[in-house]
Amino acid sequence: AAFANCGQVCLGTERVYVERRIFEQFVNAIKDKAHGLKAGPPDADETTIGPMVSLQQRSKVLKYYKDAAEQGAEIISGGGIPDVPSKYSDGYWVEPTIWTGLPEDSSVIKEEIFGPCCHIAPFDEEEDAINRANDTDYGLCTTIWTQDVARAHRVAEQIDVGITWVNCWFLRDLRTSFGGAKGSGIGREGGIHSLEFYTELRNICLKL
Repeated sequence: AAFANCGQVCLGTERVYVERRIFEQFVNAIKDKAHGLKAGPPDADETTIGPMVSLQQRSKVLKYYKDAAEQGAEIISGGGIPDVPSKYSDGYWVEPTIWTGLPEDSSVIKEEIFGPCCHIAPFDEEEDAINRANDTDYGLCTTIWTQDVARAHRVAEQIDVGITWVNCWFLRDLRTSFGGAKGSGIGREGGIHSLEFYTELRNICLKL
């Protein structure tokens, strides 16, 4: 969810909140996952992460990497440009990057980066996680991971987003609605909901 398509996807997960009792275990696990990604061309079997779409996008992402370091982030993994074979050196590569330790008002937490990166923060109380998840100008999607189905429903109802995935990500029946909340836009697509994009409603009011 954080590194797919090198983070260049509107559904990318750039903010991760983890229950404190498993925080260190989770950080180490995702660090190992990031280190296992192999940069390369999309047609190579061993490739698991590609480049940025343009030099401009790479420059933008690297600026966020620099900002995170200057704001005091603990860099768990990445933070720069990876080493790649010389024949691929003209590509716009960036390292999959993981941070912890930043305050919630940091730019890499508040803004959309569209790069292969995420900030991970611990939480103690469910309410705290919900409040922090909602403390953003955006609201396209969220994903909740839990073994407690009742908790999944309870938390999902309180997150202000267009789509919530539980114990999955990027799983969608195209007949269901898709769209965001807040700065992530209005309106829905998918199935019958898409008809609204091609419909102009008219209101005729007749007083009798």
